[in-house]
Amino acid sequence: MAQRKTVLVLGATGGVGGAIAAALLRHGWEVRGMARDVTSAKERANPHIEWVQGDAMSRDDVVRAASGVAMIVHAVNPPGYRNWDKVVLPMIDNTIAAARAAGGARVVLPGTIYNYDPARTPAIDAVSPQAPRSRKGAIRVALEQRLADAAPDVPSLILRAGDFFGPGVRSSWFAQAMVTPGKPVSRIVNPARGAGHSWAYLPDLAEAFARLMSAEDKLSPFERVQFEGIYDASGSLMTDALRRIAGRNVPIWRFPWWLMHLAAPFGGFPREAAEIAQYWRHPVRFDNRRLIELIGPEQRTDLDRAVKASLVDMGCLAPELETLSAAAM
Repeated sequence: MAQRKTVLVLGATGGVGGAIAAALLRHGWEVRGMARDVTSAKERANPHIEWVQGDAMSRDDVVRAASGVAMIVHAVNPPGYRNWDKVVLPMIDNTIAAARAAGGARVVLPGTIYNYDPARTPAIDAVSPQAPRSRKGAIRVALEQRLADAAPDVPSLILRAGDFFGPGVRSSWFAQAMVTPGKPVSRIVNPARGAGHSWAYLPDLAEAFARLMSAEDKLSPFERVQFEGIYDASGSLMTDALRRIAGRNVPIWRFPWWLMHLAAPFGGFPREAAEIAQYWRHPVRFDNRRLIELIGPEQRTDLDRAVKASLVDMGCLAPELETLSAAAM
């Protein structure tokens, strides 16, 4: 029997890292997680994860946690998505150093769309020019360049996808803007300013990560892959699904982008939102031909089932509506 590979998942207590960890466990990996508070992590996360104490901002901690692993999933972000300029690049430098110390472990990164100018890049593939128009985007380009420079000694895999939604996802447009967690769906806020937005249902994306990581022999030393996910060609695909699952004609409100631009000079959420407004204005699709070449077709959960699972997890679907929506599927 082949020896089971070990992977270190940084960010395993978060939505994305936790989903990837769960998918890897299903695929037979030994999964190790690192957390500043191991006791809390054990209570909150998958019980089959082996936990070690450490901080992603401490190189010694990451190197120690990565001892003997075959891959490192870098699914960490600054708390509250703040201080990107001070935290993001030091964290990836620590992960690269740990991967090198582990003998050339592959670094696996959930990629973002912020590396690109959506007005000039309607379809993203591995060779699309990266021309960011935001502070976050410029930092993400620099992050990916560090991975490119580290290869082939430290190989990497970047899997890029659209806006996340699904069980466990809390920091997302779906969970933070479109509906209100913990309350029945009484209104829907639609951030879309036109057609052509891309979504990624997290369980499907996590499955793609696990399958790609299990296909190590097919991957190049620096691999960029795109996850197509759900493409909202009309701009109303997600809001229509939310209405169906809610079981009634819930009113749809437009997201107040004008207010975000007005308040952006004062910082905080309005500034962050104003920077990414362009990604809701211009259609962007992910070209997944390379992914299909490596692992075959994406897992595709029916949209209504995906939206229902997301709302149930968020506490937004009343028990009687949950029953009715399940009967209608």
